[in-house]
Amino acid sequence: MCLFLCSDACFLTLDPNTANTKLILSEENRKVTHVGKNQSYPDHPDRFDGVYQVLCRESVCGRCYWEIECSGRVEISVSYKSISRKGRGVECLFGSNDQSWTLSRTFFGYSFTHNKMVTIFPVMPIISRGTGLYVDDNNIYRIGVYVDVSAGTLSFYSVSDTMSLIHTVQTTFTQVYPGSSVKL
Repeated sequence: MCLFLCSDACFLTLDPNTANTKLILSEENRKVTHVGKNQSYPDHPDRFDGVYQVLCRESVCGRCYWEIECSGRVEISVSYKSISRKGRGVECLFGSNDQSWTLSRTFFGYSFTHNKMVTIFPVMPIISRGTGLYVDDNNIYRIGVYVDVSAGTLSFYSVSDTMSLIHTVQTTFTQVYPGSSVKL
């Protein structure tokens, strides 16, 4: 999965100090992949130790749009830096607490979760590369994320040659960080 900021061609970078040890960062910390064995990352208090998650190094302030190219079981999140990092409880899981918001691909479309409240959207991803079969985890699809901190808007889009809105939520933000959860 690749995270990049489209508006000014500046890439968001994943923070290796937050990456779970079963995640590999590559492509100058713009891509994350889940692997079956632990990586030899040094101990760090910011590391997610019980869930397969990572945050970006850069926070989102003002208005910001970025796109994520995905394959497999990926959750795209926006989180406060203060989210808990130790253990497997709801206080750590993106979307399962009041510290984070997440969009997940499901077999039936997408789900949006915040504070353990789940909303299902029967919107199928637009496959940009692959076999064309949705259930094939080798397919590549793209998600756009728009955050307007002052307006309290978070929007997710399915992106190909066109953009289709998946979901928008109105809330109150302070400084938030893009993040991702990747599973085998």
